[in-house]
Amino acid sequence: MDLLLFLVLGVCAGLLAGLFGVGGGLIIVPVLVYSFTAQGLNPDILTHLAVGTSLATIVFTSLNSVWAHHRLGAVRWRLFAWMALGIVFGSALGALTAAAIHGPLLQKIIGTFAILIALQLALDLRPKAQAGEPGKPALTVAGVVIGWASAIFGIGGGSLTVPFLIWRSLSMPQAVATSAACGLPIALSGALSFILVGWQQPGLPAWSLGYVYLPALLGIALTSMFSARFGARLAHRLSPRLLKRLFALLLFGVGLNFLL
Repeated sequence: MDLLLFLVLGVCAGLLAGLFGVGGGLIIVPVLVYSFTAQGLNPDILTHLAVGTSLATIVFTSLNSVWAHHRLGAVRWRLFAWMALGIVFGSALGALTAAAIHGPLLQKIIGTFAILIALQLALDLRPKAQAGEPGKPALTVAGVVIGWASAIFGIGGGSLTVPFLIWRSLSMPQAVATSAACGLPIALSGALSFILVGWQQPGLPAWSLGYVYLPALLGIALTSMFSARFGARLAHRLSPRLLKRLFALLLFGVGLNFLL
């Protein structure tokens, strides 16, 4: 049943990655927290294990999503390159920050973030394109902040990167595509950092590599690799308004559950 759950979770994560430019972590982390709780894992480490595993799965989700967006010519690689410099540093710092936070408190922080993103999606709140395209220093600083926050929440950063790029005058398809590309260095740096900070941590289940649970990584990665491409194609053909509001409702429920 756990493997089936991880396979289905991978399908959902891949679709979200391609459709909205997010890595699926906003769904993966809560489901893994519930799964690890049901398995009786130590509450002090299970949230960290969920976040680290989520980041590791986003590596695979991002690869396929980025390739699909690249084939459509939507990724702004120059912007990505300078953001990636800050992202690598920021996501490593975010992993260290998350490791220093007590497990139950980390759940409440993630729950608060989920509610905020749910409100943003439900109300379709987006910044207006008021500023021109950012320069190299602004891109790098933005990468540090986005990478740091994304590693704490176990996400690919799309919920942060897309609004930033839209504010800096990119079109929605380009913002989603470039955000998907930024998810790769976030996931790589964050996952490696969670492996290191969780190395030989007491109470981890078998088949764990630091704070990355390998059975969940395998199950989610297998299906998300295919569904991400489908989601990316849908992003260029469909209006995702209804899907975003349904997703917002789900996130709101998850956030309240984590807080309460």
